[in-house]
Amino acid sequence: MKILAFESSCDETAAAVVEDGRSVLSSVIASSLEEQRLYGGVVPEIASRRHAEWISGVAEQALAQASVTMQEIDAVAVTAAPGLIGALLVGVNYAKSLAFAADKPLVPVHHLRGHIAANYLAHQDLQPPFLCLVVSGGHSHIVAVDSYTDFRVIGRTRDDAAGECFDKAARAMGMPYPGGVALDKIAETGNPKAYNFPRPHVDGSEYDFSFSGLKTAVINLLHRAEQVGETLDYADVCASFRDRVVEMLCTNTMKAADEFGYRTVVLAGGVSANAELRRRMTALCEQSGRKLYMPPLSLCGDNAAMIGAQAYYEYLAGNAADSSLNAAPTMPIDKVVWG
Repeated sequence: MKILAFESSCDETAAAVVEDGRSVLSSVIASSLEEQRLYGGVVPEIASRRHAEWISGVAEQALAQASVTMQEIDAVAVTAAPGLIGALLVGVNYAKSLAFAADKPLVPVHHLRGHIAANYLAHQDLQPPFLCLVVSGGHSHIVAVDSYTDFRVIGRTRDDAAGECFDKAARAMGMPYPGGVALDKIAETGNPKAYNFPRPHVDGSEYDFSFSGLKTAVINLLHRAEQVGETLDYADVCASFRDRVVEMLCTNTMKAADEFGYRTVVLAGGVSANAELRRRMTALCEQSGRKLYMPPLSLCGDNAAMIGAQAYYEYLAGNAADSSLNAAPTMPIDKVVWG
């Protein structure tokens, strides 16, 4: 089964052709990152305009790269939630129109489910059940994946997402957008024990995260140094900050794996590209005798191939939509309702 998939939830306009949920026949991404960098973050209006300009082009390229025609496509898939509403609407309306014109089934996909499914493209042997840590600029979840379409949220952030925390800390140190990538590189040369940042926790919810206090702590450190004329070693600050964020992510994930008996752990989302997170999770899984699956760096960020992968399983489960499909800026991964 060949699926033409679209992703437009943020600043990437992407299209891909995926076969049977496991094989990428083509993947095309057009990004407005360089333009967004001028403003220090994603400007929703700019992202939406670029999606409208580029989406038909990436669709044509994806079909051409896969050497298939629209007649050979079996279904059209699209990210319908969550994300920037204007950006999502471009993808949803284009996919609806294309599916209607070509008389193909329309399959809506939850963005986080797509990130998890990126692992199916890289690891042919991976199948549920497993425990997944989904970390990105907007989300930090510990998710029990009981089947390809059944999800349970075990833990989540109560405030900032881990990726957002990295980006804001990096911005406070004057690093260009996206700051999390720059912070990760600089941290590689620093001492992770140079600063003892706090370890926030959520009372009564042992698997949930809270990153806002940690973000405030690093910003206060920077402000205090500036006020007293102290020069900080940013490599040490980055390494110590990253160490604490990664420790929190890994501790809660492995605690949940122990509690609920999962022997397979999966990473997903943009922050799964973080070097320290990959190293530490690898070591912890080896120590506990668990299997660990991580997406290759090329599939950590937003892309349409991951949407096509998840769409295959959503279609098999009967989760198609009609022309009434609408986009939603927020939607729980475990309570997906399309309307």
